[in-house]
Amino acid sequence: MKVAWFHKFGGPEVLVFEEAAKPAPGSGEAVVRVRAVGINHVDLDHRAGTSRIPVSFPHILGREFAGEIAALGGKAGALKEGDRVWVTCRVPCGSCEFCISGRDNLCVREGYFGLDIPGGYAEFVKVPIANLNALPSHVGFEDAAASQIAFGTAWHVLISRGHLRAGQSVLIQAAGSGIGSAAIQVAKLAGATIFATASSDQKLERAKALGAHHLINYSKDNFAERVMQMTGGKGVDVVMEHIGGEVFTRSLQCLKRNGIIVTVGAHAGEVVEFDIIPFFRKELRLAGSKNASVLELRKVMGLVADGKLKPIIHKAFPLSQAAEAHRVVESRDFFGKVILVP
Repeated sequence: MKVAWFHKFGGPEVLVFEEAAKPAPGSGEAVVRVRAVGINHVDLDHRAGTSRIPVSFPHILGREFAGEIAALGGKAGALKEGDRVWVTCRVPCGSCEFCISGRDNLCVREGYFGLDIPGGYAEFVKVPIANLNALPSHVGFEDAAASQIAFGTAWHVLISRGHLRAGQSVLIQAAGSGIGSAAIQVAKLAGATIFATASSDQKLERAKALGAHHLINYSKDNFAERVMQMTGGKGVDVVMEHIGGEVFTRSLQCLKRNGIIVTVGAHAGEVVEFDIIPFFRKELRLAGSKNASVLELRKVMGLVADGKLKPIIHKAFPLSQAAEAHRVVESRDFFGKVILVP
């Protein structure tokens, strides 16, 4: 089978398109013929060697993918060979205290496709049968590959961790990114007033079309000052922050009293300055956010199937052009998700 993998850490050029052995399913496993796989920023970190996760070379990236069941190594309920499926992006152990309590996103023994398990940058992937989910015929493979992590993360950040509800206000950073554009839709579904930042007016117009109410071009304006101006000095109830560095520090300045900032990324800086005085005087809250649980993933994929959430796809590249696709993601000159099609 064809794969796009890397034999050493480095820039996009280390992704090479080569032949590899096609996997065979063991007991309780399936092989999925991949039709589309989403690119996530963690793919770039993993390829560059900055993710702090051990790698065995050659390594196949790709956390979220969809396709058809090519082979089964056991019973799969109503599913059979040839059926369309999307694959849950994590493999939780199912037996630790977090899995038992329904918080499998905090599983202490979980695995990730594309990180410590071969992922979807390939024509075929071996997966546990438990990770298979039926994909309705009206949902395209590319839409499925663009939805799971973006909408799952946005839902976990805004609804599960940020407790965003109707009538509240939310600031969504980097609205042109995959999770940013997804978060706008989730916040709209929740009935919130949405403040969105982006690096260009073009991206902000796209954000407005998705449902953002107040637009801030952070390449031109100090977004913290603009948020406070727009809210009459009050600030917002919730901030979704996935940038890190100075953006995190200034995001704290945007919070209303008793507001909460939920952080889910740190590509612009992992160590930040933190002024604790206004934090406790205004009774602000800070929450970390990891991945969505399996139930949350199925929730958002159901909303996609119902047409209530719609993934935004910037471009789909053939698998042979994985390196070029990574360059596009690194350039940040895109809106939504970038997809690979094996």
